[in-house]
Amino acid sequence: MILMRRLLTAFGCFYILTGKSTLLNKLFGTNFKESDAFPRRSTTTEGIWLARCIGIQPFTLVMDLEGTDGLDHGEEEPVLLKQIATFAVAVSDIVLLNVWCCDLGRENATNNNILRTVLQAMMQRLFDPRSTTLMFVIRDKTRTPLGNLESIIHKDIQRIWDSIPKSRDLHSTSIYELFTVEVVALSSYDYKEEDFNKEVDDLRDRFVNSIEPGRLAGRRKALAAASEFPSAAVQIWNEIKGYKGFDLPSYKVLNSTVRCHDIADSKYDSFQKNEEWRGIQEIAQSHPVPNFGKKLSTIIKTCLTEYDAETTYFDEAVRMRIRKQLEEKLLKLVQPTHRSILGRIGCDALERFKESFDAALNGGKKLALVAPLYSKDFMKQFDGACADAAIDNANWGTSVVRDSLQCGINLYVETVGVGKVSELKTVYEIKLKAALAEPVKGLLLEDRADPWLAIRKLLKTETRAAADGF
Repeated sequence: MILMRRLLTAFGCFYILTGKSTLLNKLFGTNFKESDAFPRRSTTTEGIWLARCIGIQPFTLVMDLEGTDGLDHGEEEPVLLKQIATFAVAVSDIVLLNVWCCDLGRENATNNNILRTVLQAMMQRLFDPRSTTLMFVIRDKTRTPLGNLESIIHKDIQRIWDSIPKSRDLHSTSIYELFTVEVVALSSYDYKEEDFNKEVDDLRDRFVNSIEPGRLAGRRKALAAASEFPSAAVQIWNEIKGYKGFDLPSYKVLNSTVRCHDIADSKYDSFQKNEEWRGIQEIAQSHPVPNFGKKLSTIIKTCLTEYDAETTYFDEAVRMRIRKQLEEKLLKLVQPTHRSILGRIGCDALERFKESFDAALNGGKKLALVAPLYSKDFMKQFDGACADAAIDNANWGTSVVRDSLQCGINLYVETVGVGKVSELKTVYEIKLKAALAEPVKGLLLEDRADPWLAIRKLLKTETRAAADGF
């Protein structure tokens, strides 16, 4: 919640289920909508609401803002809420931070993340520090001395301030030079309503004439004259909306990214040193590896399972994204070996085809029948061996090696066929010559009017006989 003097504001910057708007209404006589404790508790205040304080002099506006840790928001603060919080601190004289006593020291419940965001925005010169008063209102106080509670809050503020990179001119500056910090504690509104109302009355008195020296906003520097406040506020809001720093990943995402990358790198290194993988690599240089795909898939799966176990509690989107990167990196590492394996499978298939094909021809089988049958059979064997070498999720094609093997088979069949034809041609030419020599000689010696007619008829008969034998 934030309070501002005159045309400045007070707002409920940090939403804690119930109580922020209730406190503003009790404290300043406003009529902001309050959450009901009995139905589902969810965000009541949405956006920015402005009202005039009743009974507070000088003229003061109070601004109630959408809370930053309601159930509807989940774990990450939306960019809009970061913008709203930064805007409120930039234009306010007094900022009320509604904090439950039981939540002190807890990062998210006390809105330390949002406070860090606001201070980082200030470092980016989105607004100038004006000695704004940060008033932490501790709700449902316990018997713990107020001094102890103040100590926790001051330690948190200092820790946040120390963790923020600063410009040179602010490097040695204390946060208390830029902000005034106040801490008050209130009793439970539900269980000690009478005490709560009395404490609120006492607190209200502190806001009267709060801009006087020594009062709550006595150190503040004016944002603008009352007549200039609307245009000044619009300008600040536009600058805040244009700032891209609010889109940066949250601490959880950044931490998850760093840790998941570290774990992924560790698993990648372990994979490279894996003895089974190194053994497969060595064998693959000279021979095909039986069950190559199954073995590699198991090693990769084990690596990814170990990664999953060590990253279980990190941001889901981050861990899955880096897991995908790790898997791709592992597949890229083993791909050259996979290519080598496919090459070996193709070479072995071609050599075995040649041996079987030659043996079939030497056994008397006809080339025209053997070639298509053996080609189909060995291509099928190649496909089976490639399937055995396939690695899960790799989706690497075998078309290049397969086409090369098919071309090799076709070329060998063609070469053998040409050789066989040449060889058979020579054989049958000799047979044909032997078959024609004596009959032709006899026909020429006979006293015939046209011996060539008989010779041509004989040649045709013997040629047909030779062709049938071929």
